[in-house]
Parts: sequence; C-alpha cells; structure tokens
Amino acid sequence: MNAIILLFLIGIVFLAFEVVVPGAVMGILGGCAMIIGCVIAFSRYGLSGGVTAVAAGVILVALTMYVEFVLLPRTRTGKKIFLRSAVTATSQPPPADAAEVVGKDAEAITVLAPSGYVLCGGKRYEAFCQDGHAAKGTKLRVTAVDYLTLKVTKT
Repeated sequence: MNAIILLFLIGIVFLAFEVVVPGAVMGILGGCAMIIGCVIAFSRYGLSGGVTAVAAGVILVALTMYVEFVLLPRTRTGKKIFLRSAVTATSQPPPADAAEVVGKDAEAITVLAPSGYVLCGGKRYEAFCQDGHAAKGTKLRVTAVDYLTLKVTKT
C-alpha cells in the first residue's frame, strides 16, 4: 500500500511541476508513476483494489488540474507565471495599403532585375518589375501589392 501511495504522490508532484517546467518530461513521468501505482494496486489487491486506485488517481489528477489552472492563476505568484495577454503584433507590417499605391506612378531608385527598390509617393518600397529588367530612374506604374513587395510595370 505504501508503494502505491508513494507512486501517486510522486505522480501528482511531477504533474504539478509540469505547469512551470518547459517540455513534457515531468508530465510523462508523473503519468507513468500514476499508472505504475494503478498496476501495482491491480496486482496486489485484485479488481476492486485496482478500480479504487484508478478512481483515486483520476480524482487526484482532476483536483491537481483544478488547483493549477483555476486557483493558481488568481494568486500573486500565478499571475507572474501564467500568460494573461495575447501577442497581436505582426513581425513585418505590410509595405503599403493597396488602395494607396495601386495605379500610382513610381520611379526605380535601384536597378530592378526584376526585383529592386522604387520610390512611390515619397516612400521607398521593395518592388518586382513584371516586365523584367528596369534601369535606375525608369518611370513605373504600381499594379498590385503582393505580400511584402509592390508589383510594377513600365509606363
């Protein structure tokens, strides 16, 4: 009986630390300890002892999860551990609003072969020339915005 209780306690402690330790190692070890405890209960005490151990294990895991995910986040320490806001930023803003630049004139400030940089409305943008090569200073027209580049053609 002591081995079963010890394995359950070890399992619960590992499952509790799973919240703060990165990776799944602690959770896997905790789950294995709980399962081994249940197997020992089945082998030593038969079906009724095993079922009782499984029920106790399920109740302990549910109680641990409730404490970790409902009660702990409300504490001062939990507020430091748990993420409470989402990151809504993007790593790269779009180069331009399509409505602002499509159809506007641009000037190649580098050679476009077929990619390079253009000046459109006083701002510098990376561009792709659909006509292939465009020399520096070539007058271009913006036809589309494609992800992070402008699509341009010669005028």
